Amino acid sequence: MPTTGGRSPVMSDVAKVAGVSHQTVSRVVNGHPNVREETVVRVRRAIAELGYQPNSTARALVTRRTNVLGALAVDTTLFGPAQTLAGIERAAREAGYFLSIVSVDDLSPDGVAEALDHLVQQAVEGCVAITPQRELAHALAALPGPRPLVAVEGGEGAGFPVVGVDQEQGARDAVRHLVGLGHRTVHHVAGRADWLEAEARVHGWREELLAAGHVVPEPLAGDWSPRSGYELGHRLAERRAAGEEVTAVFVANDQMAVGVLKAFHEVGLRVPDDVSVVGFDDIPESAYLTPGLTTVVQDFTRVGTAALEVLLGALESPDHADTPVDRTVPAVLRVRDSSAPPSA
Repeated sequence: MPTTGGRSPVMSDVAKVAGVSHQTVSRVVNGHPNVREETVVRVRRAIAELGYQPNSTARALVTRRTNVLGALAVDTTLFGPAQTLAGIERAAREAGYFLSIVSVDDLSPDGVAEALDHLVQQAVEGCVAITPQRELAHALAALPGPRPLVAVEGGEGAGFPVVGVDQEQGARDAVRHLVGLGHRTVHHVAGRADWLEAEARVHGWREELLAAGHVVPEPLAGDWSPRSGYELGHRLAERRAAGEEVTAVFVANDQMAVGVLKAFHEVGLRVPDDVSVVGFDDIPESAYLTPGLTTVVQDFTRVGTAALEVLLGALESPDHADTPVDRTVPAVLRVRDSSAPPSA
């Protein structure tokens, strides 16, 4: 490897090794189109040999591009937001961008504005916001901040492009599966009422039951945690003991479904012999529960890739950056052992 005297290699070192001018190296580094392919190969080979790292600040001054995108996230302790963020980060890296991530704990206008300001200070070229709550989606639409902006699970009418999983379709598929097995109704353990995904899953559950001509029980509201699923599982068991028909339950996420399974086990209800249970998310543990959990799969990698595609498209066409776009990723039902026909 050519030596640079113990210092970090600079652009002139690359030019010397490649046998080209300093300006040619600059053009290659900054992606200028008017450079012959054989010259590009020679310069890149020299960059690799020297371990040269382009100065990102200087490059940004020349190209007016930072190659940094922003991500706004809420409650990444939960599986869905965490996996969505991971999918976005992976897609950004594959597209050659760095991702600056800001978590939002305070959903007040001031809290959201502070988070957006942090991304502005990072000179991000655009932003992907994971917006599971209606309050956050509304705040983003009303506040100035990084543009273009793409919302993930941002709901309709947000005023900017939205990418997300078809939550309603996933819920309808879960209910259709249980009704198809012969269950005359399906109870629902819902997620947090202020989350758009929970709202869509409730709507899909209700509409599918109505379409099948079945009674719609009163849903039970959880908070996405196993503890809330456990508590509501006991309430469902009490309803069954009191004579209510409880043979099938659709749970709005797998973590609450874990709690429901434990509650049923404690009171002697067998799954799926006595009660069928279907979850949502397909967390890694779902396949290894006893029984294996039937659930609705969300393809978070595909969501991240779709969000980046929309954002990069907006960067290429800034005049259309705020044009409403709805890119929907289908949900997929994965049948395992926790669902079966009702016992006679």
